[in-house]
Amino acid sequence: MIVFEWLNDQLLKMNWLSELVRLLVENVFGLSVSERIGGSIHFFLYDVIKIFILLSILIFIISYIQSFFPPERTKKILGRFKGVSANILAALLGTVTPFCSCSSIPLFIGFTNAGLPIGVTFSFLISSPLVDLASVLLLASIFNWKIAIAYVIVGLILAVTGGTVISKLKLEKYVEPFIFNNKVMEVEQEELTRNDRISFAKDQVISIIKKVWIYVLIGVGIGAVIHNWIPESLISMVLGKDKWWSVLIATFVGIPMYADIFGTLPIAEALVVKGVGLGTVLSFMMGVTALSLPSIIMLKRVVKPKLLGIFVGIVTVGIIMIGYLFNAFGYLFI
Repeated sequence: MIVFEWLNDQLLKMNWLSELVRLLVENVFGLSVSERIGGSIHFFLYDVIKIFILLSILIFIISYIQSFFPPERTKKILGRFKGVSANILAALLGTVTPFCSCSSIPLFIGFTNAGLPIGVTFSFLISSPLVDLASVLLLASIFNWKIAIAYVIVGLILAVTGGTVISKLKLEKYVEPFIFNNKVMEVEQEELTRNDRISFAKDQVISIIKKVWIYVLIGVGIGAVIHNWIPESLISMVLGKDKWWSVLIATFVGIPMYADIFGTLPIAEALVVKGVGLGTVLSFMMGVTALSLPSIIMLKRVVKPKLLGIFVGIVTVGIIMIGYLFNAFGYLFI
């Protein structure tokens, strides 16, 4: 247990990096990390470097694994299952696709076009941006393993439940007809060599870093401001653990935003330190990642308003319920 904690502190939390940045701020910049400016610089540099190191390593590993599951193969695997088991598998496959909500839409279209039940594709659509292996390890690096694992479990439950409800409601008629009419030709996938997979993984790291770097910098910047400049009393007054409306505010503030989970984590870290409830913070993160405004606009082009409204409603209600649940029992995970 002691060895595991040491590895967790050094490899995930990177305590050694925090110490190096502290020495840089104090000895090179001549600032104290206990003061606002020094603390903000330390928070920013430490979190940015840590997130990009972990992100590069994790995306490479996950992308290498993902190279064994190209879209055609994924569709074939999902096609073998029916009912709730198909929703569970779709949600699990979503965890190995490190995509934001907008990037998941084309795969959602492809799966629906290939004849997979829309409930199954919606399970994938919810899970893919919300829960992935990289976010699990980053959550563990910022909070702890209990919170990371709990986040994955509730995210998968939400994805499976949302997809299952949509399946039961028989809403296929609310998918735009062109999705079903434009049948794509099945193309046999070439077997990739080890070098091909490594090259694919490297390309994915570069591609994803290019997409998320700005959100990481913005997220860490906001986190540094919250952590060092906004009084705890002000945050508690609006989003305190004892405020019944905090989960609702966090959810509805998060939904219109467009960012990756990697950009929201530093904000979540700063809010928790300031006394915001764990459920409130998770609701904000889920709202940003699962229901970003651009993804809703893209989805509106392929499904009719009724189906879109049901999807958004199910996910929103699920996020709010998760938020209140974690606020009530969050002490078990700290």
